Amino acid sequence: MTFWIRYTHDGREGFGQLDGDRIAVFAGDLFGEATATGETLALAEVTVALPCRPSKLIALWNNFHAMAEKQELTRPEAPLFFVKPASSYAASGAVIAIPEAAGRVVYEGELGIVIGKRIRDADEATAAEAIFGYTCTNDVTAPSILKADASFAQWVRAKGLDGFSPFGPVIATGIDPATLTVRTLVNGRERQNYPVADMIFPPARLVSLLSQGMTLEPGDLIACGTSNGVGPIPKGGTVEVAIDGVGTLSNRFE
Repeated sequence: MTFWIRYTHDGREGFGQLDGDRIAVFAGDLFGEATATGETLALAEVTVALPCRPSKLIALWNNFHAMAEKQELTRPEAPLFFVKPASSYAASGAVIAIPEAAGRVVYEGELGIVIGKRIRDADEATAAEAIFGYTCTNDVTAPSILKADASFAQWVRAKGLDGFSPFGPVIATGIDPATLTVRTLVNGRERQNYPVADMIFPPARLVSLLSQGMTLEPGDLIACGTSNGVGPIPKGGTVEVAIDGVGTLSNRFE
């Protein structure tokens, strides 16, 4: 198991492998040739950055059996998704300002799949090989915007405002996603706790289906959808998405 992290230090951005409270610095390309420099940095000395910069963030709807059952949703024949803009990305530790236009917002703790190879029209075996690793994501949503116009569900606007896609703090590699559990805590109180194994479209199949007719690039991020327990984010509240074996994404919302 390896944890990759990006950071800024002395005004420069870098990346490396996180081991406890120290970072082994690497040079090159995280998704290509990455070479250890021999330098190390203390985690406390850096500012955590986005672990990758996706060309697109694909977010799933209705991808967990338990939530589908509770909401009486039918199982989809193909993944149901939308795309979130780069302006919505935020790193772990960032303080996120809730826009006045958003009204009440809710958290959705999710597992994120990070793509490591360029693929299109991939079968499941190829898709599995293209998965670089996994991270924590929070698909923040403004429900009042989503449902404001009865003629058009505004998925992108409701979920794509500035800061509405925090993810990180690391990308974990060498793990089995089927063994993971996603937990979301608000001001330290657990609000979500669900197994990744309950996904309708598990990671390799999901990546394969999304790649049909759409090129996935290294660094692209797929938010796998959420399950039961979604709820409001209080003003000034801290939301943590914790996945044992991956990490803890933490953000305060003002």
